[in-house]
Amino acid sequence: MNKKNLGKYLDEIYLKYKHKHSSKDPVWILHKLKNSRDIEIAGLIVSCYSYGRVDQINALMNKLFKRIGYDVHEFTLNFSEQKDKKFFEDLYYRFNAPEDMIDLFKNINGVLKKFGSLKELILGSVSQDDLNITNALSKFGKELHKFPGRRNSYNYLIPNVEMRSACKRLNLYLRWMVREDEIDLGCWREIGKDKIVMPVDTHIYRISRQLGLIERRSCDLTFATELTDRLKDFDAEDPVKYDFALCHIGIDKTHDY
Repeated sequence: MNKKNLGKYLDEIYLKYKHKHSSKDPVWILHKLKNSRDIEIAGLIVSCYSYGRVDQINALMNKLFKRIGYDVHEFTLNFSEQKDKKFFEDLYYRFNAPEDMIDLFKNINGVLKKFGSLKELILGSVSQDDLNITNALSKFGKELHKFPGRRNSYNYLIPNVEMRSACKRLNLYLRWMVREDEIDLGCWREIGKDKIVMPVDTHIYRISRQLGLIERRSCDLTFATELTDRLKDFDAEDPVKYDFALCHIGIDKTHDY
């Protein structure tokens, strides 16, 4: 498929699915919130746990927010393990134990006290000369490791960007915060949509290679940035919108390639 036809093909799928995103997707938990200060914290927590079965992710997140309330910023700013650990006692999820979630809240609390918000941490780390947000993502990850996780499984929630992980869930979080449409919340409008990077998992990796978008074999952050650059050929201002299209290719059998 040549470049022109491939761009047309991806645009057709994007237009079909941008209004039809599953209401079961964990991002819809965030649409219950009205305050951007709450959304950005809840969004990070939801994205960190966005692996595995959707129904199990939603069950965990609904249980969490039912306990701590939806004034997530206030809870996190005043978080104390001694006072609040009772909320997390049975919140196990696959690789992650309650201690991992407690450590995540500790680190977000530290960011709030140091920078004021998660957004300010990112904004203060992005340079106009940066081609993308990966340098800021690296600092973001380091700040969320200031309090070392007690278990190795904490590293699964917040990966080390220096290890060249594709950082799928952190990039998904940035998509939610920066883009704005029926699905993404657009809380961080100060950041250009052209700066964020495609969230890459094994499905996106496989489909991107099959479509001839990219030849790189390693599914890492370099793959994600190179794929994003390739998608800028079709939309220079909003390349990550094609996440919807690539996710549905191979799932929706009405679209063969």
